[in-house]
Amino acid sequence: MLDLTRRAVLASSALPLLAQQRASVPPERHLLAANLTPASIQNALLPPGQWNPYPKASDRAGWESLAPESRTAIVDAAARNLGQEWPSLPAAVFLDFQRNGNRSRWEALSFGRRNRVRLAALAECIEFKGRFLDDILNGLWLICEETFWGVSAHIAVQKAGGGLPDVTEPIVDLFAAETANAIAWIDYLLAPQLESLSKLLRPRLQLEVRRRIFEPCMARNDFWWMGLDFEHGRAVNNWNPWINSNWLTATLLMEADPARRAAAVHKIITSTDRFLDVYHPDGGCDEGPGYWSRAGASLFDVLDLLYSSSSGKLNLFPIPLVREIGAYIYRAQIAGSWYVNFADAAARVNPDANLVYRYGQRINDPLMMQHGGSLAAARKASPALERSDVGAMGRTLDALFHQKELAQASAGAKPPLVADVILPGTQVFAARMKQGSTEGFYVAAKGGHNAESHNHNDIGNFIVYYDGNPVLVDIGVETYTAKTFSAQRYEIWTMQSAWHNCPTINGVMQSPGRSFEARNFSARPGVLSVDIEKSYPPEAGVTRYSRTITLHRDRGEVSIADNFQLAVRKSLELSLVTNRKIIASTPGLVTLDGGFNISFDPSLTAVIDEHSSEDGRLRPIWGPVMRRIRLTTNTPPAQGSYTVMMKKL
Repeated sequence: MLDLTRRAVLASSALPLLAQQRASVPPERHLLAANLTPASIQNALLPPGQWNPYPKASDRAGWESLAPESRTAIVDAAARNLGQEWPSLPAAVFLDFQRNGNRSRWEALSFGRRNRVRLAALAECIEFKGRFLDDILNGLWLICEETFWGVSAHIAVQKAGGGLPDVTEPIVDLFAAETANAIAWIDYLLAPQLESLSKLLRPRLQLEVRRRIFEPCMARNDFWWMGLDFEHGRAVNNWNPWINSNWLTATLLMEADPARRAAAVHKIITSTDRFLDVYHPDGGCDEGPGYWSRAGASLFDVLDLLYSSSSGKLNLFPIPLVREIGAYIYRAQIAGSWYVNFADAAARVNPDANLVYRYGQRINDPLMMQHGGSLAAARKASPALERSDVGAMGRTLDALFHQKELAQASAGAKPPLVADVILPGTQVFAARMKQGSTEGFYVAAKGGHNAESHNHNDIGNFIVYYDGNPVLVDIGVETYTAKTFSAQRYEIWTMQSAWHNCPTINGVMQSPGRSFEARNFSARPGVLSVDIEKSYPPEAGVTRYSRTITLHRDRGEVSIADNFQLAVRKSLELSLVTNRKIIASTPGLVTLDGGFNISFDPSLTAVIDEHSSEDGRLRPIWGPVMRRIRLTTNTPPAQGSYTVMMKKL
């Protein structure tokens, strides 16, 4: 389940960056909607009110079948809120983001309200004594009274611009849609109980969901996340399936008119098609494994809702790309919670075990099911509350009612730990010493371009792990601020190529933008070659720069071989970023804590830099300090090569 910080991270306000980086419209493939019409969808869907995916509160056998530890954890957590004051949402706090870039104060208050009412609803379903009904009533009524259901970082798309929300223009962002999701599930689970509180409560819920979500989503095509505004040509990211899954949930549960319901579902499927359009056939997620939970996994939410609400008639899981998007999450695992983390992705990820397992079930992928089972086994998982945040209501219900099945799947489950991963579309490569094992070296690297979603300037970047632990790393990103998604993004140190395992050529780093890209990406098991000179601007004075990264399985070593031609010969630096202490540095050799030797041409000078990583997102992963080894020369040859070798002592 998702804590508040994690939700804010995934909900990054990517609008300025998207407008700058991803203006082109990808070709339409119509993978989902090709043979569907509103009429065919209406015929396939169960009629309104007849879809019953989970037990309602009155189904006592269903709720009493849940694991006792889950029931106790939820009820105890909800009971701690009883009698507590509900937080207000001051306008001045909403303005924090406009005034100083702070989004966390508003989100803590807003998310806290929603979590409390979701928790109370689950607790009432479990206990069924009426003890939590007033908390549910108060929470729902307060939410209905709010001017805007979203968050301050997302309001700038309204015609009035940033600042306070304009009540006359309902904006559908991630959390407006997620609020509708929560209301829809609570109404589904507890309709008679809500009626007993007031005959006016459920009509108010219907009214607010309709005016804030249903009507604007059906009337407009220019919400960028829809991918339907072809005039402006924006591609989409994880916002698309995240919002569409929540909109779809509310539509299936709350839209009583069959024709309107089918029309909305058709538009949701058409919009979700635009999400698939930005994917390469390899299913690689350029937002990284941390975002997969709200990219690929939200796609699963959409498709599973369609499958369930049509009794399997709307089965879109056999589409090959859907299978590849699912498989990405286990292909990106290094060891345990360490995952390949290019761009804004965090190096430590905890995918939802139930989501991974259920996705694997739907696409009939034994390795994905194995991965889901292993995630459950690693955390002795149960969907009992791991934190006080319930997370998305539908996902929590799904985890609760598949708990026993997942527990069975987790028995003896081990992660797949794929030996070789080659994703030619996203240009990501990974290799480990042996399939199914974390022993020895693991290396991953990327080509790509510098306009990827949540982009860092990192073409040619690589990471190295040993026995499942980091040695050379990708730092990731600090806590998001307004600057993160502004024109000043690349002033942030973690976004710059100099703080990735990339060269700096004649004092010039890589530049952002779609034209700055890798060329001639070529990979085979254990070896990646890529040309990276086009990722640098003309002032770098580089004519050719090829990088070859090899995992030498026969001798347990990693090599990085750079071959280049320079038109300008002022300087060349090869950066190596690590969270490990530097034990020794002599000409041609640097030794890292843990017994790792990095050898290189002794004509290069090793310069050691340190940078604080005390940021709240970075310290829990890397500790307080990051270190960079710069292998430098002020007299690079016009044409030449350097090779860096890594081995364990």
